[in-house]
Amino acid sequence: MNTLHYLFGEGSNLTTLQMCLRTCTMFVIMLVLIRFAGARTFAKRSSFDNIIVIMLGAVMARGVVGASPFFPTIAASVVMVVMHRTIAWLSVKSPKFEKIVKGSFLKLYHNGTLINGNLEKTGMSENDLHESLRLETKKLTLAEIDTAFIEANGRISFILKEKE
Repeated sequence: MNTLHYLFGEGSNLTTLQMCLRTCTMFVIMLVLIRFAGARTFAKRSSFDNIIVIMLGAVMARGVVGASPFFPTIAASVVMVVMHRTIAWLSVKSPKFEKIVKGSFLKLYHNGTLINGNLEKTGMSENDLHESLRLETKKLTLAEIDTAFIEANGRISFILKEKE
């Protein structure tokens, strides 16, 4: 136990060597945890997935700088990743649970008509929708768009009109 204390220190009075060892150890542990959490953690960019990224970073950083005890910090991080993975699995098994946890899409535009109530719900203006239109489709007007949705992850998707 003395060796662990010497290598990792305790509290906020850490030596450079101790902080560097904590950093290297946390990096490896974070890599393992993120791999366990799955690719969706970064790919989907939903609020559900962003929570784990932000919390893991905050908690693990406390362990690096000695603001929280080292091993309990690792344990808390493991619990967070297991919770994330479990909730993701439950979401796959239950569409109702998935909707509660991750939310759902909203239609913003359809067949030439803006759906103002849904734009208001999302806090989006018509200009915001046009900005996304230009960025996502490289189109200047909604004339070539059949439907636009705001997805659960906050991105806007556009369904083009079928060519006749």
